[in-house]
Amino acid sequence: MADRAAPSRPPQPLRHRLAEQGVDWTVLLMLPAVAIIGGLFVYPFLYGLSISFQPLGGGDPLANYTDFFGDSYQRDSIWKTLRLAVPVALLSVAAAAPLAFRMRRDFPGRRVVTLVVLLPLTFGSVLIAQGMALVFSANGWINLLLQSLAVPQQQFIYNFTGTFIATVIVSVPFAFVMLMGFFGGIDRSVEDAAATLGAGRAARFWRVVVPLAMPGLLTAFTLCLVEAFAVFPSAILVGQPDNATHVLTLPIYQAASQRSDYPAAAAIAMVMTALELLILGVLLLLRNRLYRGPSAGGKG
Repeated sequence: MADRAAPSRPPQPLRHRLAEQGVDWTVLLMLPAVAIIGGLFVYPFLYGLSISFQPLGGGDPLANYTDFFGDSYQRDSIWKTLRLAVPVALLSVAAAAPLAFRMRRDFPGRRVVTLVVLLPLTFGSVLIAQGMALVFSANGWINLLLQSLAVPQQQFIYNFTGTFIATVIVSVPFAFVMLMGFFGGIDRSVEDAAATLGAGRAARFWRVVVPLAMPGLLTAFTLCLVEAFAVFPSAILVGQPDNATHVLTLPIYQAASQRSDYPAAAAIAMVMTALELLILGVLLLLRNRLYRGPSAGGKG
């Protein structure tokens, strides 16, 4: 007897087929974010990339890049940016990590300390630079305090030190906010287990907490590095923009605003973007090699 033909299966609704692929209607909630990212970031990047190959004088499409790398003064802005950004990111994470770790537990004045640490985020670079011009000037209270201690007067502003201090002031609360989530996501039962095995407080911190928080520390370092790359007002107002703090943002500004050479500005911006992406790629590769288990379930 011939086998009966299997009954045809009715087609599934579209939403069921999408659900089998891991797509549901909640994905639509991502559309506004995708539109904003595309409109404010992707399109400007692609437009800037295209005009960077269109020099004002015409000719060689790579002329803007050749001019930048052929000028030692402009080319040195890459080193000066790295010389500023890397130490700022390291110091910011090192200063914010102990504070963020302490915030895991409640203590008197916890909210006040948090407010004080986050306060610089509300000021902005220009206001911070203006405040530094008063505090760190020759007659500011920092130098007056040093004089009372018989310490020679120091030049804190209008040099590399001024820009470094201003950038750290902004980066520390930025790192603090991120690290609070990472440290808060570490399961304390892991520390308790280490304590039952005889590990002291210092051993628990360095051999349990720090390894679990390392992905978060690296993420905070990465974002602080990107933040420091974009330094601009501080490099001008309390730095030495024609020498020690001639960072990459300055030739971009000079080309676009002073010479109206937007293709040259776009080319330098592309160089800056490529450098950032290279550093971010290396750091993210390192981060992905670190432990990311449930015990390190903070913001990351």
